[in-house]
Amino acid sequence: MTFRGRPGNSRDAHGGGPRFQGSRARRITLLGVVALPAAAAAWIGGTGWLAHSELLAAREDLTALRESVGHSVERGSRATGTAGSPAEPDQERLARSAAAHASRAHGLTTGPAWYAASRLPFVGGPFETVRGIAAASDRLTGDVLPPLVRAVPRLASSAQAGGVPRALAGLESEAPRFARAARAAAEVRADARHLPRSTWLPAVDHGRAQLTAQLDRLVPQTRDVAVAARVVPSMLGTHGPRRYFLAFQNIAEARGTGGLPGAFAVLRADRGKLSFEHFGNNTEIDVEAKADLGAEFTAQYGHNGPQSLWANSNMSPHFPYAGRIWTSYWRAKTGSKLDGAIAIDPASLGMLLRATGPARLPDGTALTADNAVDLTERESYAKYSDVAERKSFFVEAARAAAGEMMTAFADPRLLPALLSAVHDVQRAGRLQVWSAHPGEQRQLEARPFGGALPDAPGPFAGLVLNNGAGTKLDYYLDRSLVWEPGGCTDKGRAVTTTVTLTNRAPSSGLPRYVTQRVDAPSYRTHPGDNRLLVSYYAGTGAKLTRASLDGRPVEPVAGFERGHPVYTLDLELPRQSTRTLVLQLLEPEADRPPTILRQALVTPLKATVKPARPCGR
Repeated sequence: MTFRGRPGNSRDAHGGGPRFQGSRARRITLLGVVALPAAAAAWIGGTGWLAHSELLAAREDLTALRESVGHSVERGSRATGTAGSPAEPDQERLARSAAAHASRAHGLTTGPAWYAASRLPFVGGPFETVRGIAAASDRLTGDVLPPLVRAVPRLASSAQAGGVPRALAGLESEAPRFARAARAAAEVRADARHLPRSTWLPAVDHGRAQLTAQLDRLVPQTRDVAVAARVVPSMLGTHGPRRYFLAFQNIAEARGTGGLPGAFAVLRADRGKLSFEHFGNNTEIDVEAKADLGAEFTAQYGHNGPQSLWANSNMSPHFPYAGRIWTSYWRAKTGSKLDGAIAIDPASLGMLLRATGPARLPDGTALTADNAVDLTERESYAKYSDVAERKSFFVEAARAAAGEMMTAFADPRLLPALLSAVHDVQRAGRLQVWSAHPGEQRQLEARPFGGALPDAPGPFAGLVLNNGAGTKLDYYLDRSLVWEPGGCTDKGRAVTTTVTLTNRAPSSGLPRYVTQRVDAPSYRTHPGDNRLLVSYYAGTGAKLTRASLDGRPVEPVAGFERGHPVYTLDLELPRQSTRTLVLQLLEPEADRPPTILRQALVTPLKATVKPARPCGR
């Protein structure tokens, strides 16, 4: 519609001019109010689509990079390639490409429009999350990956040119870069955890969940690499020879750190060259250890004689205790001081043999990745009725497997696959290391392969078993743990932990040495019946309110270790039976999932953690 005023007097008589100008200004203002958000929305939509494309391209590069690294390790395991292969420049190219894509995605999601959109009430969540994902991807590909990717060819070339000693020197020189990468990864994860968990756009929520899951895997790995770069060179004798007690734990008879310490060796490391000075078994340890582990340890374990009975030396799940006791035993026996202790088990031998190839025993038997556990933990008991012969077999199996690993460790072509297998072993909780050198031990104790019982506050659930019968029946043991949070009170949150133990031992056919009861119980037992000391480690400040075994009330013995209340029950577990222990507790801090302690036995623990609603909501 067009405004038409009277000629001559329209402006003065009716004010038509001013009304026309005011209306036009209001329309322009209204159009601006509508157009600016529309333009901003269009800008965000367009740049968001481009950023999404860039992030997808970065992900493709990272997938290709991961596959390339995997192929490099596979070539090493087949011993058909050498260090410094042509794949390595391609890995650096992929890392640079991923960084460029992530940087562009970050740039596209910055600026006034994205910032303003992310601050909008109720609707800004997805925009904030997208900005966070792009920023995290940019920093990961720019600050975390480059030092790791660039170090691989340098270390591989060092190993090829100068062997393990030069590779260790190179690893030590990379330690500061690895430490910075680990810190950057941790900072990125902290930022990602502050992004909105749930928005009105499920696709963005899924992207955040994927990012946090990847960071939860990446951060521990970068920390492990950083710690390894700081301690492995010195522990392997770069600055002078080292000697370690190496224990092979028999996981058919459970102990706190895994299994009964049986065969052992003294390992020497000198500028990366590994050799064995001695192989033996537990019958050689006929002295007493003299490690001062404090009043708390004595109160919890002293009545079991861990420093006078070798079989009870590692009842605590805190591996540094076992390391100090074992090296103290050795010093009392020989007068020789050791630099630390290492523990592995038949399952870890199998994982390492998958990288090195099978080992050959003196009788011609092949010890392989597939039969290592069964051969040492079950078949040997049926094959050797004489105890001395069986212990000799364990020593020979350990010696043969160790020989294959020494060969692989000295071969640059096999070294990548072996190191990858070592990483898998420690992730499974089957490699534990303690150093007698305080600076190294502080680094080790902070990582899973240090085998330390965590002493930080917060929700915790640890099921630890010690065989109390002297049988080898834990080969047939299944374990499950369910941690279920309940309601909140002024004293904390109610938590119910259900522990289920099943003894699958057959009713007949097992060798007597496997089923014999050295505990001499006063009640009647049958071959295949087992007895376990079942300990549950709760979070700092937790209190047990009630316990039941198979529906009947019980009173576990209360103890304390490294800040954790410990509740222990002496439990008979007949063959072909299942028993259920239910513990009801009050946990002071239970708004987040608990840390799960996973004792490494033959069959892995099946743990289920049910979600909790935050207290106060």
